Amino acid sequence: MSNKYTDVKSHYDKLIEEGNDPVHDSEPLKLYMDKWDGPQFVEDIQLSGNERVLEIGVGTGRLAIKVCNKCSQFYGIDISPKTVESARRNLPDDSRIHLICEDYIDWRTNLSFDVIYSSLTFLHIKDKRQAIYKTYSILEKKGKFILSIDKSQDGEIDYGTRKVKTYPDNIKTIKRLLKESGFVITKQYSTEFADIVVSVK
Repeated sequence: MSNKYTDVKSHYDKLIEEGNDPVHDSEPLKLYMDKWDGPQFVEDIQLSGNERVLEIGVGTGRLAIKVCNKCSQFYGIDISPKTVESARRNLPDDSRIHLICEDYIDWRTNLSFDVIYSSLTFLHIKDKRQAIYKTYSILEKKGKFILSIDKSQDGEIDYGTRKVKTYPDNIKTIKRLLKESGFVITKQYSTEFADIVVSVK
C-alpha cells in the first residue's frame, strides 16, 4: 500500500478520537447514512427472535442497535479497537451480544450463523472471493446473507487530513462470486449510494 494512505484500522480509530459516532448522529446525518442501506435493508434481515446473527463491520453499532434485540445471539466484528469500544458503550449490556475486534478475513471461528449482513464494509476488503466464500462457509443451511455494496468506484476515500485506499465493488462481480460460492440470490435492489443483494445458502 502506498505511504499516502492511512490503513483502515488507524483511520477508524482516528474517527472515534475525532468524535465521530454514527449512533449519535443528528437526524439529517442518519438519513444520509441510510442512503447506503436504510429501513428496507434492516427489514430484509427478517428476524423471528431465534437466530444467531453476525454483522461484518459492526462499527459503533449504527445498524446493530436496530438488530441486536431481535435475535437470540448477536455477533459484531470490526477491525478497529476504538470503534468496538464505542459499540460496547452504545449497545445494551446483554450476554446475548458479542463484539469481536479482528479482521474478518483472518477471524477463525467454529460458530455458524442464521443471518449474516454487512453494509459499507466490503469496499475495505481486497479479496472479495475469500470474504464471500468464508461467509458461505459459516452460514447455516438456508441461512441468509444481506450485503450492501458502495456504488463508488473511486478507489479511495479522501477525508481531507488523510486518505484511505478502497477496493471498489462491482455488482456483476459480486453476484458472480455469490453464485460461484453456492448462494442463491433472492433479491436485488439499489439505494442512492449502494447496491443491495439478498442471498440464501
